[in-house]
Amino acid sequence: MIQVAILGFGVVGSGVAEVIRRNNGPISARAGAGIEVKYILDVRDFPDSPYADRFVKDFSVIEQDPEVEVVVETIGGCAVAYDYTKRALNAGKSVVTSNKELVAEHGFELLHLAREHTASYLFEASVGGGIPILHPLTQCLAANRLTEVQGILNGTTNYILTRMITDGISFEEALKEAQQRGYAEHDPTDDVEGIDACRKICILATIAFGRHVYPRQVPTEGITKITLADVSYADAAGMKVKLLGRAIRQPEDRVMAYVAPHFVPVSDPLASVEDVFNAITVRGNAIGDVMFYGRGAGMLPTASAVVSDVIEAARHVRTRRFLSWEEGGEDYVVGTQTLATQWFLRLKGAIRDLEGLGPVSILGRAGAPEDEVGVITEAMTRAELERRLAGRTALSAIRVLDESADLA
Repeated sequence: MIQVAILGFGVVGSGVAEVIRRNNGPISARAGAGIEVKYILDVRDFPDSPYADRFVKDFSVIEQDPEVEVVVETIGGCAVAYDYTKRALNAGKSVVTSNKELVAEHGFELLHLAREHTASYLFEASVGGGIPILHPLTQCLAANRLTEVQGILNGTTNYILTRMITDGISFEEALKEAQQRGYAEHDPTDDVEGIDACRKICILATIAFGRHVYPRQVPTEGITKITLADVSYADAAGMKVKLLGRAIRQPEDRVMAYVAPHFVPVSDPLASVEDVFNAITVRGNAIGDVMFYGRGAGMLPTASAVVSDVIEAARHVRTRRFLSWEEGGEDYVVGTQTLATQWFLRLKGAIRDLEGLGPVSILGRAGAPEDEVGVITEAMTRAELERRLAGRTALSAIRVLDESADLA
């Protein structure tokens, strides 16, 4: 029997307990041993819960119990979750988590600690929720030299943009609706400013390219400046606005990573990803492009991925399954200065004022003011764009996803 402790009984923690209860037979069979939740740690009381007799408030109870072999951390953040994770690993217990912030900031350290104490540190649910992506990256695509990973990594922002595109409601209205539906937090900053997507692309880049990428190294822009005018111009160009996280292999085995809104051609599979769904595209030199698609969040989808890692930890409880990568370093991640793409520009002015921008495609939209013009430029770096924009007022400047663009 494998005894499990769950840290935190919120959306994900309660989902983990429910999945283990509901599917205990097949879960135990696949784990090769019975799986049982022995403790649930939470500062709150749940007297009406079917697990009421398993709640504790002191982590040392779990830490010091030799019967507990797998700890599921669903607290989130980098404060108490970081402390408890280190203590569990130091005690030789495997840790499974959905905590993207903790993995993005401290994954290298925690994996090293797990190896030191012959434990496993697993985090499939930290990137795609219920979408299996990390295991395929490390196992199924292991024969490839990966060159790029990109995707729609946040369901909240994708929902907001979908509502703006399909129903013509403003960012503010779509955000309010997302909060009412439970897709966005009361404080939506991590989602709408791209912070959540940044943490996820850091984890993906780290696993894809083998060295740790930290959030502080990744330029990040959210969707708070996207307007219905931008959405309308995208439609006129045969494109849709999507928030993408991208990581691209660079010369000398360095990496470029960033998060930003993009105009995505409707011919690209990412353009058809709507509502709260996520999608991740991985490019390898043998496989070409592979896409992973599904619900990136939610109680049961995320819990499903967490419990899959519990099964993995239980199967390797005597041998341990080690995942590792190298430390990154300040010179490992390069900036986006060399990334040449086409740009969508919404400018204050008239068509006659476009001289000096170079070749452009002029776009139109219904209801545009007389002193506004929308264009798609040729591929260029941001520095070149800023040089050509000198003296002009750009109301919007959004990259166009053009996979044929060269790195300058």
